[in-house]
Amino acid sequence: MIELYTAATPNGHKASCTLEELDIPYEVHAIDLSSGAQRSDAYLAINPNGRIPAIVDKSANDLAVFESGAIMIYLAEKAGRLMPTDSAGRARVMQWLMFQMGGIGPMMGQANVFFRYFPEKIQPAIDRYQNESRRLFEVLDRRLGESEWLADDYSIADIANWCWVRTYKWSGVSRDGLDNLDRWLCAMKEKPGLRRGIEVPVKVDNILEDKEAATAFVEQAGKMVQR
Repeated sequence: MIELYTAATPNGHKASCTLEELDIPYEVHAIDLSSGAQRSDAYLAINPNGRIPAIVDKSANDLAVFESGAIMIYLAEKAGRLMPTDSAGRARVMQWLMFQMGGIGPMMGQANVFFRYFPEKIQPAIDRYQNESRRLFEVLDRRLGESEWLADDYSIADIANWCWVRTYKWSGVSRDGLDNLDRWLCAMKEKPGLRRGIEVPVKVDNILEDKEAATAFVEQAGKMVQR
């Protein structure tokens, strides 16, 4: 049994979507980020960085794994799926996984901070992160014009990038004209495991359509990023 410590964020969804796609049984522990639960001594014993997600593998002597990418690799290797075993295939998956971790995630995350959460609207910062996110979307689009999936076969690299790219509206990033990316987004959305995974630990989709909910979310997030 896997114990998943998570919250409803793209990084949290990377772990829950992977668990769902691999059909690995797991128990959810929702972490209330607004209360600072991620900084408790109990949680820091699992993840010393005080972030989500993290897992504890009860079947492996309570092995704790933190960092979303590391969790995805661990789960894929444990299940023997979504990660090739040959060196070339593994390298293809790892490079697109690292592309998300080093590019898509940080750039969209900063776009969120300056476009949505930071009280002072610093337009050069907003432009910087939205434009770089768009550039990275174009990299994905070119790759997806060559291959159905990012690493040839469907893998954790697709899951990792999708969990972030799907939130483009919240980051204020355009996907206009990116037909290959659109095709891939639609294909990913049709996967039942992914649809279940993005509802863990709670469903937050369509928040932009509920102005009251969106305002409350932004206020809460704004307090967190300024701590």
